Amino acid sequence: MTTQAMDRKTLRLVVHGRVQGVYFRDSMRREAQRLGVSGWVRNRGDGSVEAAVQGEPAAVDAIVNWAHRGPDYAQVERVDIEPHQGGYAGFEIVA
Repeated sequence: MTTQAMDRKTLRLVVHGRVQGVYFRDSMRREAQRLGVSGWVRNRGDGSVEAAVQGEPAAVDAIVNWAHRGPDYAQVERVDIEPHQGGYAGFEIVA
């Protein structure tokens, strides 16, 4: 494992609440790009939003904190967080 890979933190988030139809995915993509976080975000059939986030630990912590609030019209009830595997370049919205 490279030093760079060891310095990165990778998490899977599932955000619950009113998080679809409020520009959550696009807002998260923009925030991730601002913070230098890579990964992806998508809507789930149960109304939640799922994301994988990877980057410097402080940047990942910042996007997790953002996910607890979300964009202006979101009403986040809870965020489930677990360790995740994978390597990502950039941040994208996936289907």
